[in-house]
Amino acid sequence: MSGGHGSRALALVAIAWLMAGCGADPGVPQPPAVSAVAPAPPKAARITSAPAADGGCDAQASLRPGPQPKPGAMPPDSAMARIVAKGRVTVGVDQNTYLFGFRNPATGQLEGFDIDLAREIARDLFGDPDRIELRSVSTADRVPALQKHQVDLVVRTFSTTCDRRRDIDFSAVYYQAAQRILTPLDSKVNGKADLSRKRVCVTFGATSARPLFDMPDPPEVHGVENWTDCLVQLQQGQVDAVSTDQPILVGLAAQDRNLRVVGEPLGRESYAVGVPKDQPELVRFVNGVLERIRADGTWQRLYDQHLTQLGPSPGPPVPSYSG
Repeated sequence: MSGGHGSRALALVAIAWLMAGCGADPGVPQPPAVSAVAPAPPKAARITSAPAADGGCDAQASLRPGPQPKPGAMPPDSAMARIVAKGRVTVGVDQNTYLFGFRNPATGQLEGFDIDLAREIARDLFGDPDRIELRSVSTADRVPALQKHQVDLVVRTFSTTCDRRRDIDFSAVYYQAAQRILTPLDSKVNGKADLSRKRVCVTFGATSARPLFDMPDPPEVHGVENWTDCLVQLQQGQVDAVSTDQPILVGLAAQDRNLRVVGEPLGRESYAVGVPKDQPELVRFVNGVLERIRADGTWQRLYDQHLTQLGPSPGPPVPSYSG
């Protein structure tokens, strides 16, 4: 028994010696030292010109709702009747904006204030909030998706602007937000004045870029496809700040406790439902849905369910109607 233990011990020593010898042999090629790489998100690029100046219209005004048809009984030949005939409403949404439209990693389901608002539209079309097809669209693809009729509606933190109204229509406003700044806790950026010559991330097609270019000494503006890509760039030190609507920034900060939302508002945005051009009856119908959820407490319930991290509820915005 003792001889067997001795043989095994000698064998282990020999193996260790051989392994050490191989590691130290200068003739054995050694792998090159490589530094960690933090690649930029796909399609990330510098934005060098400001979005078109907005103006020339009342961007928040929408069509007054008429008598609201009952679910499943839409006026013949209307946009709503065509949606009901296909059996579902197709809605462009986000899957990357925490609180408003995001994919729950535990369930794989899309959740958020905008997602449930879209379901309320399905409820009034069909009597069933689940008769809906949620289709993920990027910030820059919201208008094209409506123009190409890839979706029936867009509910995706979609700010009303005069420029966008030339190509699509909007419902009445259902949420209003201030534009602010997201930075690391140890950053010296505490407000708009500190952004000069810094690197600031926005998404392509977002109105958030306009106030940055309007600064006397503007920052470098970097564009990505989704707000979570901005979060990645900030975490990797590729930008110094992110600037957009406060609800979006609060959602990003909730995913990384090393970040904070700072500064006075750079501007204000008004969210509405995007509708394809020349479908006034659908605009009026969606506004009827918004009237209902304001009146029956659904809007407040959705706020309490999804948006309490933003502070006390401001209540739903008062609609502005133009006809």
